[in-house]
Amino acid sequence: MSYPNCTLVTPTYNWPEALNLLLLSILHQTILPNEVIIADDGSTKDTKELISEFQKTFPVPLIHIWHEDLKNRKPAIMNKAIAASKYDYIIEIDGDIIMNKHFIKDHLDNAQKGHYLFGSRVNIKKGYLTKLFSKKKIHFNIHSKGIKKRGRTIRLPYLMRFSKSINTRSPKLRGCNMSFWKSDFIKINGFNENLVGWGIDDSEMIQRMHNIDIQGKRLKNCGVVYHIYHVEQSRSQLAINDEILKQTTEKKLIFIEKGINQYL
Repeated sequence: MSYPNCTLVTPTYNWPEALNLLLLSILHQTILPNEVIIADDGSTKDTKELISEFQKTFPVPLIHIWHEDLKNRKPAIMNKAIAASKYDYIIEIDGDIIMNKHFIKDHLDNAQKGHYLFGSRVNIKKGYLTKLFSKKKIHFNIHSKGIKKRGRTIRLPYLMRFSKSINTRSPKLRGCNMSFWKSDFIKINGFNENLVGWGIDDSEMIQRMHNIDIQGKRLKNCGVVYHIYHVEQSRSQLAINDEILKQTTEKKLIFIEKGINQYL
């Protein structure tokens, strides 16, 4: 089967222990991305040193894009990373994700023009973190200790033949497990850098994709990822971001002022 060339992009911020497991899980993929870009929102040297060590033997280009730490600027660093990407299809995960070995394959198997894909996640419990990091555990199944929502570990990719396209943004959308065509992303000018703090950036971007008639398709029983527990970030800016999303939805906004075009 012929797959689109793809870039795997992940944001990170000062959690090299989690990024280490993410990178290890990439090495075990049945199909590798053509390149990996770490979108670093201002981490200290520990993250740079970890990436440098992986770069020595990594089987595909591993690119580290960093900007100064001015608090949460995920939309900006993601725009910079995707602007630097060389390939047609973007797979987006978070920096606290461990991927099932077929994760990249599942996204590429289901990549379809005029669509983006989104999946769910299995959660790794707080009480399991010590063992997770000490053992560098990256392989899980339905019987594994330390996880919840374990039904989501079941991978039955043939069921995707029954998955229908949707023309509205799903409340199940998660930026930690998503993919889209770079050309579609550029049409809507990428992530909205007027969004500040935690939340909404992925949903607002996807809403603009729907506003240009790009449809979604949910990855169910494939594209499995494991989310490492962490304390929730401050939601102090959420009301402001929610209002931006509301305006994008109601006014069917397409192209935002401050986006990826700054870096192309």
